[in-house]
Amino acid sequence: MTKKKVQNLLKHLVCILLCLTIILPFYMVVINSFKSKGEASRMSLALPKEWLFSNYTEVIDKGNLIQGFSNSLLYALVATTLGVVLCAMAAFVMCRKRTKLNVFLYYFVLCGLFFPVNYVTLVRVLSTLHLNDTRQGIIMVFTSAMIPFCVFTIRNFVVSVPVELDEAAVIDGAGPISLFFKIIMPLLKPTMVTCFILQFMGVWSDFLTPLYLSSKSKMFPMTMAVYQFFGKNKSYWNYIFADIVLTCIPVVIVYMIGQKYIVGGMTSGAVKE
Repeated sequence: MTKKKVQNLLKHLVCILLCLTIILPFYMVVINSFKSKGEASRMSLALPKEWLFSNYTEVIDKGNLIQGFSNSLLYALVATTLGVVLCAMAAFVMCRKRTKLNVFLYYFVLCGLFFPVNYVTLVRVLSTLHLNDTRQGIIMVFTSAMIPFCVFTIRNFVVSVPVELDEAAVIDGAGPISLFFKIIMPLLKPTMVTCFILQFMGVWSDFLTPLYLSSKSKMFPMTMAVYQFFGKNKSYWNYIFADIVLTCIPVVIVYMIGQKYIVGGMTSGAVKE
């Protein structure tokens, strides 16, 4: 009994330490977002001497966060919607029509899970298509980046959908488009919502892609507003922390809303093959 108590105590201590390593950074960011410039630069865990809620209004005003929020919402919403729907259609065809070409395309797409993004080549491609420094180009890049994960996850979920449903729908006169959107797509709702939420959070939090592909401040998302308060000759850490908090809030809300779909969709789809 004593040995088991010691083991349980050690497990609890390890869990507490792991929780602290996750919670403390968030706590530090939130607390320092209410401090003055001098206090925030020390990055201590102490409570602020004076709670400066005006930091958030300054960040919204000077950091153009209203425009940044609009850009982030546009990139995340459009790219994720296009990516998930198109990937679901592709995954359905790859699963139901297993020709040599479709099998090759499936494994070719999966290679995207393992290779990093080459931004130099990406910029050259967008320049050739006259999409460099445009919102359309950024949305295209975000959409293409989510193809491997979404195709892999959704295809493995489609495998569990009985083929007899397709046959019954075709007998009733349903065409390919009607078959997918009226019969198959409703059944794919858990995994599609899972992919949507995960990819939405990824696009919203992405910093490197807009950094390389946009040079105009009017196209900057919320994640790049930090440049307004940090540079060679200035470092307003209180504003930077406030910007981080405001940027994270939409992601947290989306995650909390779709948490049940993430659990259900991932367990039903991604583990099957």
